[in-house]
Parts: sequence; structure tokens; C-alpha cells
Amino acid sequence: MAHGHRIADIATQAGLSVATVDRVLNERPHVSAQARRQVEAAIAELDRQHTQLRLDGISLVIDVVMQAPKRFSDAVRASLESQLASLRPALVRARFSLRESGTAEGLASQLDRIGRGGHVSDGVLLKAPDDPVIAAAIDRLRERGIPVVTLVTDVQHCRRIAYVGLDNAAAGATAAFLVAEWTTGAAGAVLVTMSRSTMIGEQERLTAFTATLARLTPGRDTLTIADADGLDQGMSDLVRAASRKRRDIAAVYSIGGGNRAIATQLRRSRIHPRIHLGHDLDADNDELLRTGALTAVLHHDLRADVRAGCEQILRFHRILPGVPTSVRATPQIVTAYNLPPRLGPAAQPDLGSQT
Repeated sequence: MAHGHRIADIATQAGLSVATVDRVLNERPHVSAQARRQVEAAIAELDRQHTQLRLDGISLVIDVVMQAPKRFSDAVRASLESQLASLRPALVRARFSLRESGTAEGLASQLDRIGRGGHVSDGVLLKAPDDPVIAAAIDRLRERGIPVVTLVTDVQHCRRIAYVGLDNAAAGATAAFLVAEWTTGAAGAVLVTMSRSTMIGEQERLTAFTATLARLTPGRDTLTIADADGLDQGMSDLVRAASRKRRDIAAVYSIGGGNRAIATQLRRSRIHPRIHLGHDLDADNDELLRTGALTAVLHHDLRADVRAGCEQILRFHRILPGVPTSVRATPQIVTAYNLPPRLGPAAQPDLGSQT
């Protein structure tokens, strides 16, 4: 297995012993398939992060642990890797533990494994459900001197050092304002979709949305569906069931993703809402905006979020001045006509295919 990295660096990145990595690299027997995959993934991550591999100066390893659809975790990974080289004065390397679904207990076990076996971890960026089991695991990490920063959704009643991400209450209220403006004079309910009801960030969006919508358009019904983890198949099934209950869907507020499946299922059900709002500029939402399937996206810069998260960990270790502080981003309204240039050339959107 060709590579240009020190075995010790590969072992740290993979969370394995040096002996195990040596056996994998030299194709010796009695090595599990999982260990081989971990070593391959570690080498790929080190290749992407090669600008951070100098061993002079202060060197930190940050673990990124996320429960999110792959499209979102891919966006977070790309955002973080774009920031690593510019984080100063420390040299920061990232390890990723990503999954799309699972139990709180499984995720807590994953957190408990961080930093054990001699593989140092200097901090964790975490996207996880708000669950007492997760909160307890965060506290155990803190007791071991490993700080946790929650990313885009918070965990209550724990010793995390900061939250970084969207101001979710402001986002929910903004979504309600847009729905009220776009549905003026139209009857019908608002379909609200969530990835997981235990994600506190999504709950904050929902609470602010329903309160603001009730004030702006009294009497308009909302229909909330949840717990498909933002994955396309599960979300499609939920939307199909919802469309059988309510045919008069005037608007969609997608709090937790799965917009391609939502738009497709509504079109199959011959339901054409006036407005479909989403969150985040991942690859799916970028395309859906350009084709008109999404009306607008409430956006926040993930690069700024992950950078702020790393900076709070550097503050915890007194590498940067100040104390760890939560950083909440103001939501930006993005349409097909003001997509950021980094997502591709500005092209005239094809609004003829709007659902």
C-alpha cells in the first residue's frame, strides 16, 4: 500500500496501534478487513491534509464526529479541510467519524473511544442528537481533558465548551416570514420536515417557525413529519404518507434536508406548493435551486462554522487568546439568482421545471 507518511501519523489518524498499521502496510496475515479500511481512509485523509503534516510548532488532532446525511458530512469535511492550512499558530489535523443514522448509545460509544489507546485527541467537533446519553459522553471527554464543540446543532445539559453554527431561532423566524409573504391569499397547510426530532437545532427552528407563522398568518395549519434522518428513501415515504392526509400543501419548510426526495414525491403526488424552503448549500440543494425545485435556501457558511469551532478548541488549550465562546451565524437567504460563485458559474436558472 503506497504512501508517503510516517507510520505513527497513519496510526494516529486511523485510531489504530502502530503494530496494526505496520501489519496492514506490509500485507501480513491476521489483519481484519475493517483495519485495512481504516488505514486506507487514514492515508487518504493525510493525503488531503498534506499541508498540515509539518511537525514543527504546535500540532493538534481534532476529531469530527457527525450523524448526518452523507451530502452534509461531505460538505463539512470539504469546508474543514479548506481551513486547516490557514489555522495559526497551531498545525491542525482532522480525523473523521461519520455516520448517517444510528442510536444515541452507539454514538456515545464512538465518543468514548476517542483519544484512547494512546491516540491523542485535542478536541471534538460534534453534530449529534440532544440526548442525555450523548451529554454524558461529552462530560466524560471533558473529564479526560478533551473539549467538545457542538456543530450546527447543540446538546443541552453538558460540559461542551461552545456551540458554532446557524442561529436556528432566527432561521426559523425568517422561514416563517418568507412563507407568509409567498403564500399571501393562498389557502393550504405548510408541510414542515425534520431529519430527527431529537436534533435541538431543528427543534429551535421549528419552535420559532410555528410561533412566527401563527403571528403572521393566523389559522394556517402546519403538518410536521420527522425522524427519517434526512435520508431520501425515508423522507420520500413520509412525504407520501403526508400527501395522503393533506392535498392542500401551499408551502414546504424543509428543516432537516432530503429536498430532492421531498420535491420528487410532491411532484408525483401532483402537489405544487408555492414555496419550498431548505437549509444549507450542499450539492443537492445547489442543483435544486438552479432548476427551480427549491425556492430559496437559508444558508450559513460552513467554512466559517468549522473554523470558529477549531478556534474555540485552540482557545481552550490557550493557543489563542480569550475563552471558548459560542458563535451563531445569521441566516442568509439564497435563491437561484444569488448563488455564491464558489458553487459554480452564475447561470440563468431554469425555473420552467419548478415544482
